[in-house]
Parts: sequence; C-alpha cells; structure tokens
Amino acid sequence: MQHTNILLAGATGYLGRHLLKVLIEKQNQVVAIVRKPNQIDNPNENYLEIKQAEVTKPETLRDICKGIDTVISTVGITRQKDGLTYMDVDYQANMNLLVEAQKSGVNHFVYVSAINGDKYRNLKIFEAKEMFVDALKSSGLNYTIVRPNGFFSDMKDFLQMAKSGRVYLFGSGNQKFNPIHGEDLANAIVENLSDFNKTITIGGPDVLSLNDISKLALTSLNKPIKITHLPDCLRRFTIWSLRTFTSVKTYGPIEFFLTLMAEDNIAPTYGKHHLKDYFREEANTLEI
Repeated sequence: MQHTNILLAGATGYLGRHLLKVLIEKQNQVVAIVRKPNQIDNPNENYLEIKQAEVTKPETLRDICKGIDTVISTVGITRQKDGLTYMDVDYQANMNLLVEAQKSGVNHFVYVSAINGDKYRNLKIFEAKEMFVDALKSSGLNYTIVRPNGFFSDMKDFLQMAKSGRVYLFGSGNQKFNPIHGEDLANAIVENLSDFNKTITIGGPDVLSLNDISKLALTSLNKPIKITHLPDCLRRFTIWSLRTFTSVKTYGPIEFFLTLMAEDNIAPTYGKHHLKDYFREEANTLEI
C-alpha cells in the first residue's frame, strides 16, 4: 500500500479515533485537526501531527491542506449542540475543508455520510450531508462517499432502554439492519483509499432485526426478555408532533432514528466485530 499524507477531520469522534489508529498502523503520515489539542494523545510523532483548528471557522483552516494528498472527513453531528445546526457543521464545515482542499490541489476527498442519505433527503440530518455530497461530486476532486449503516455506538440507545427492564419498538420489530463497529469501518475506508469516484455502502457482519438487537441488549444486562411493540401509527404521530411542536435541535436525531427504523436497511456485510460482544463490554460499564 502506498503511504500518503492524510488530513483527518473529526479525529476525536467515534469513527475518527478508529480511523486515526488504523491509518497510523498502516504507516500513513496523518495530520489530525482538533479543536483542543489535548483531546488526542500522540504516542506516534513519526506519523501523526496534531493541528488545532475549527472546521466551522474557515480562518483557522487557512493552508491546512498544503502538502496533503487525501482528506478524510467524518465531520458531522447527530445531536445539535453549542448553537450549531446541521447546516453549520455537516454542510458548511465540510465546505470549508473542501475549499482548502481545492486550493491546495488535494488529490482525493473521502466523506462519511450515512446509509440511504440520498433517499431520505427530507430528513434534517440528511439534507445538510447530501448538499455536501452534491458539492463534493461536482468539485473536480476525486471523491469517495462512504455510507455506513448504523454505528455500534448508536446502538447504545437499546442498552439504555434495556436498563429499565423493557425495550419499546414500533411495529413488528422485524425490520432488519446491520450496524458496523468503528474499527471495521475504519479498516474498510483505509483499504479503499486508492479507489476513486465511487460510493461505498457498508454494514457489519450480522444482519439483525430490531427484536434481535433488543434481545441482545436485555440479555447482556441479564434482564428477562420484555419487548413491547407499539403500533406504527404512533411512530408516525410522534414524528409529526415533534416536527410541529419542537425545534430541529430536538427532533432531528429522533426523526432520523424513527424513520430509518421503520423499514429494512441492509448494507453489504463487512467486518469481524459482533454487536453481541460490544453490548457485553458496554453492559459492564453500565452496571458499574
């Protein structure tokens, strides 16, 4: 594999941390941009340079892509906070990076969106991501769009519910998907760095129904299997009420979760990490 100079944006997030580890293991030179330098420890000064910058503030990014071959951006938010919107982060912050990448003649820009983002553009969380996908595709740079299924870290919501002894699902609970571990996704992204101008849709090795995931969550906490199925009309009513009566800050992530949970979202399977093991590890930290 060729060793390249890579700029990693979003290095402190769930996926970013895994990417950083895999990139360095494969001896790539990495520049990680972080808001607070102490968020990452740097045992690998040969391969890692940490630069302080804020992707939402273009003036802090000036010339950050000089000498860089590939930019990987995992920049995005699930829950809006700090007064920043999806448009500020998922669209504009990535645009700020793209402008710098174009200016410095970067060869390849890898962007992590989400499964079926192009299909659900009406969701607030996807509207901004997909606007950026469009801009990247027409930027003239080589691009890769990565569309992962849910992350293992997103599945913690099931554990939180299971903690109370019962999991609530909308509809039959037979809707299937295959969430992916951050390390597996990081490996897949790094393996595909020399492939350009394509979209990679990817999920974990196990295709599970919502009932399966609920059972795994309850079992990992040694709880009896108690799953309540709520009528699907309640899910639709919940989305409608949230959109009508709350701000996008509140309804964005819930709308996303409730919409994608309504039908199967199965991506090509990849990886070696299993949700069952992840839940078992996380359950230990919850019980302490």
